Order: sequence, then C-alpha cells, then structure tokens
Amino acid sequence: MRPSFFHHLHPPTIPAAQARWRHTLGAGGTAVFLLLILGVTGILEMFYYIPNPEEAALSVQTITYHVPFGGFVRNLHYWSAQLLIIVSAIHLLRVIFTAVYAPPRRFNYLLGLALFVLAIMLDFTGYILRWDVDICWPLTTGTNLLKTIPLIGGFLFRLAIGGGEACQTALTRFYTWHLFGLTVPIVVLGVWHIFRVRRDGGIAAPPANLFLRRARVPRNELVRREVLTMFAVGIPLILLAALVPAPIAPAMTGVPSPTDEARAPWFFLWVQEMLKWGDPFIFGVLIPLGILAVLALVPYVFPQPADQDIGRWFPKSNRLAQSVVALIGLFILILTLANR
Repeated sequence: MRPSFFHHLHPPTIPAAQARWRHTLGAGGTAVFLLLILGVTGILEMFYYIPNPEEAALSVQTITYHVPFGGFVRNLHYWSAQLLIIVSAIHLLRVIFTAVYAPPRRFNYLLGLALFVLAIMLDFTGYILRWDVDICWPLTTGTNLLKTIPLIGGFLFRLAIGGGEACQTALTRFYTWHLFGLTVPIVVLGVWHIFRVRRDGGIAAPPANLFLRRARVPRNELVRREVLTMFAVGIPLILLAALVPAPIAPAMTGVPSPTDEARAPWFFLWVQEMLKWGDPFIFGVLIPLGILAVLALVPYVFPQPADQDIGRWFPKSNRLAQSVVALIGLFILILTLANR
C-alpha cells in the first residue's frame, strides 16, 4: 500500500516487543485522540457559549437542553477531558515503570510532564466556564492560593483573574486562558513531544546489540493498530456521553456562600483534603509543587536504568524511582478517596 501523509508521521518500523499493547497500554495515542475530540467538540460549543457572567450559565443550559445534539456534544467534551487526565497519568506511570525516560529521552520526558500539567489546568479552566453555583468555592479557593505565594502572589492572582472578586470577574480571564493561554501551548508542546519521539529514535528499546528479539512491526501495521485503538476508545466514550450527562447546576447569581458539600474537581480533591491540615501555602502550593519537582527530576537525580532494562516493566535498575513515584501516587489516591 502506498504510504499516505498519516503513514509518514510514523517510523518505517518499530520493535515488535515494544509495540505490544501490554507494553504501551495505548496511552500516548489515546491521549492524542482525546485531544482531537476535545478540539472538535470545544469549537462546536463556542458557537453557543456566551462568555459573560450574566449569560454564561444560561448559555450552557441552552447548549445542554435546547441545541440539537448539544447535550451529547457537551457530554463528549466533558468525558474526554476527564479521560485525558486519567490516560495522561497512566502514560506518565508507564514511562517511569518501563524506564524509558533515560537519555536521549530526558527532555521529552519533561515535555510530557508539562503536557500533563497543562491538561489538568485546561480541565480546571473548562470546569470554571460552567459559571454555576458549584464552581464558586473551587474558583475562590484556587485563586486565593495564588495570593499565599511570597513576593509574586498578588501578581499571579491579578494575572489569573484580573482583580476583584473571583466569582464576579474571573470568567473572561478563564475563558481566555482556556482558549488561548492553555490550548495553544498544549498544541505546540504536543506536536513538539511527538516530533521528539521520532527524533529520539521512536519507541524506546534496548540497544541493538542487547536486543534479543529483533522482530519489527511495519508502519502500516502500526497505523492499523492505532485505528483499532481509536475504535476501542471511541465507542465506549460515545456510550458514556450518551448515557451519563456532564454535571450542571443552577446559574450563579451574586456570590454564593460556601457549604459543607462544596467540593473541588475530582483531580484536586487531594489538595482540598490537605488544606484541612493547616497553612494553605504549605499544603496547597508547596507540597503539590514539591511533588511536581520530584517527578521532573526523575531522569536527572535517580539512578539511571540499565540499557538492557529499557522498555521492560518494573526493572530492578530503576527500582528507587518506581518506589518514590508509586508512594506519591498512593498518597494522592488515598487523599482523593478520603475527600469523596
């Protein structure tokens, strides 16, 4: 078959052992697929969404209940965003637990970590754009955490919401952040990340002199597997969007009082739980940034994986990095479940 442009985006061949689904989990390709769905459904929602505090929530209700297929498109956008965070986290864990972050892929590991952070911020800003009664507490708490940062806290707060009361004035800023301040960087870094995968030699595998299984998969077969994965992800996602509606609440009027039931989005529940322990700067800013710093330093300060271990699940040579990241994941999971 004559290669198309889409085929040329892939290397001519890749190692068969590292191309298996149980090795990659399909996480990287699935993340790209979900980003495409988010882009298309987000553009469709823009035709009806009105980004001003008086009409935003009503326009979301119009999209959900009055626009033909509007509810389905909104559900698809919402569930794709939630799955993107889960799939990105799985991809990050897979990279660490199969030791594929070693040189020359250290910089690309940082690009992937930056994409993960941008995906979380993109989800949070999209959550705020509902502008209903449920978003006021997370918006106020999240932006007030910026104020606690010494020296630059006030500047970051004004940069995020433009000043004033967050639940009255932040919508325009968050709409701009969502559409341009975060979407454009995630597209640019995403293309760069994929380019670096090709430039760094494609999928990670041990050096040729240590690689016992020399069978390789041609790119036509790789593309076929990617299309099958898209169907495997797309069909359950369509069913989920058709059967489970995205959250929606009454429009926000004034500044709602926080209640005991106020909750952060699910991916920030662990931070909300820590805020009960004391100083908001330490537990809401310093510890999350510390965890991010540890993840960023994995390829640089932890023992490097042995060449023969690259691309193998849970190798002994990077056991320390695996243990630290597993403890971080367990810490976040326990706090998230404790705050449900």
